[in-house]
Amino acid sequence: MRVSVVLCEHTLERYDAVTEAARSVLDQTYEDVELVFVSDGNPEVLDRFEADFGDHENVVTHCNDENSGLLVSRNNGAEIASGDVVAFIDDDAVAHPEWVERLVAAYDEFDAIAAGGRMDPIWVDGRADFLPEEHYYLVGATYRGFGEGRDVPAEVRNTNGSNISFRRDVFRDLGGFDDEIGGRKGDKNLQGGETELCARMQAEYGQGVRYVPDAEVGHKVFAYRTEPRWLLDRAFWQGYSKRGMQQFVPGSAEEEGDFLGKILGEYVPQRLWGLVGDPDATAAKQLVWLVLLTGVVGLGYLYGIVKWG
Repeated sequence: MRVSVVLCEHTLERYDAVTEAARSVLDQTYEDVELVFVSDGNPEVLDRFEADFGDHENVVTHCNDENSGLLVSRNNGAEIASGDVVAFIDDDAVAHPEWVERLVAAYDEFDAIAAGGRMDPIWVDGRADFLPEEHYYLVGATYRGFGEGRDVPAEVRNTNGSNISFRRDVFRDLGGFDDEIGGRKGDKNLQGGETELCARMQAEYGQGVRYVPDAEVGHKVFAYRTEPRWLLDRAFWQGYSKRGMQQFVPGSAEEEGDFLGKILGEYVPQRLWGLVGDPDATAAKQLVWLVLLTGVVGLGYLYGIVKWG
């Protein structure tokens, strides 16, 4: 089974990060891996990448005619890929050496049509000790409360967009990502391209994504992503996006509602009783931020109701 990994970039400002992501793909223990690099309308990025990686046998490159956004870039990468499976990784991510090997094992064992793994935060400038794990999705990591548990293999609706893969024939049959979601053609604050695609996949094929916890990808959390103001802004637009996605993905509210129930009915009480039994400043901060960020997500959701109905 050949696996093509699509990696996209649009600016030289992030070039050091994208080269680390590329090397992590090329250094996989699984042998039959193809790296597909897409420059989103920036010939300078393409030239630089080809100078650094063009001599690799299993590297394919493409440059969009214009800056078209991530989802268009990913679709273009999947179109020129030659693998049986097409996987996606972000430019600020680093794959575990056995990432692809473990995804392939899931395809073989479960006859999966899609598979993805766990995202772990890489704290570039130190961990944000006030950020509760329940809201790690704000920094692109797998959060407490995901699926049946972050360490539990299962079939889920979708995994993080930087650690997800599909059988290429299934991806093409579905028409790839809907580029109307977010990006230049849609609402720039609306996120969830993988959610919408996986909902269509569930409707067409009756299957979700096989979650493989040990198929790990690290996501770099830069200093600005740990600033309270950035996190609050991100939380608001996450809530907005959740409401917006319900217009595209019927039934998606159920999973989000279950998670909210876990926060209010399980995680908040657990943290509160933990503080009563063992007072701790860091734990107290996390409890405050758990409630605060949940509330801000709720405000964004309410704004989404106003916008989307």
